[in-house]
Amino acid sequence: MTALLLYCRPGFEKECLAEITYMAGEKGYFGWSNLLINSGFVIFETENAAEVYPLWQKSVFCREAWPIHHRLEDLDPSDRLGPIQEAVTSLVSETGVRLFGNVSCEYAEGDDFHSTSRFAGKFVHPVRQALRNQGLLSKKEDPSLPTLRLFFKDSAQVLVGLDEPRLRAPWPMGIARLRFPSAAPSRSTLKLEEAFAAFLGSEWRALLADCRTGVDLGAAPGGWTWQLVKQELYVYAVDNGPMDKTLMASGLVEHVLADGFTWKPFKMVDWLVCDMVEKPARVARLMYDWLDGRHAKYAIFNLKLPMKKRFHEWQEIKAQLDSLIAENHPKAVFKARQLYHDREEITVMLDLRNQNG
Repeated sequence: MTALLLYCRPGFEKECLAEITYMAGEKGYFGWSNLLINSGFVIFETENAAEVYPLWQKSVFCREAWPIHHRLEDLDPSDRLGPIQEAVTSLVSETGVRLFGNVSCEYAEGDDFHSTSRFAGKFVHPVRQALRNQGLLSKKEDPSLPTLRLFFKDSAQVLVGLDEPRLRAPWPMGIARLRFPSAAPSRSTLKLEEAFAAFLGSEWRALLADCRTGVDLGAAPGGWTWQLVKQELYVYAVDNGPMDKTLMASGLVEHVLADGFTWKPFKMVDWLVCDMVEKPARVARLMYDWLDGRHAKYAIFNLKLPMKKRFHEWQEIKAQLDSLIAENHPKAVFKARQLYHDREEITVMLDLRNQNG
């Protein structure tokens, strides 16, 4: 095991590599990669793959990762399964894993790799049957057991590995395939839905049931506001632009025609959300000031990163927030991730835990 496969948004391979290199370096580990730009994956070559593997969970630009144990090339179209079975047998011997809870045949998200998707989707069935015949696959899917991971660059090249259940992403390959609700004013509503699930877990709707009020800065036409209203929060939608008429008819939205950087509620709300197109450092500081000033309990917001220095910009913002939090709110919860439904931005959750003093 001398490498990790990391998934990321196509076009963000440099940021993904820079981040894992930085995080590994902080622990005294080193690695490198020959990047395929716009592929959606990074192969991080390192002699410390086992130690670096857990770090991905604290990354922003990586959606999921797993260790590579074997690399198969030039597979014979008449017998692709044979070499894979041999690699799995070797994998079992190396790791001591006697039973897999599932098998996943995966492919890159980049446009140049889409032709592999249909092949990978069909190939999982013979692999699954072969593993069951060998007694290596549980009768029913068992998420508590390691999953055998097969990544197809194409039909002739496959990377073979296995994951650890505790380090597995909540969605396959870290991709949250959510259904767009037709009643929502814009597809941006999926960003907030994914953010709630990513940061609060699968029971996020139950957690929001105790919340009553929210503010959406830069709300128009109402994609994020719609998501809050769906959870029965009363929302102050702050934007000089027009809001969706159907959403306004819900009776749970007050449209505030004001500047999102100056307006404040008359009393503290539960949730502050923001997807404004503004300088990311300015938005991050605004969100912190809202929570530090006890105008809101929790915040989820997007930061639009500049194309040429996305990782550097995020590092500067993170350092500023880390410093403020360490000095004033040492028990704060601060999480960030580039979500599947994000584009050139990352999503951040902040909970200073200061509402009681």
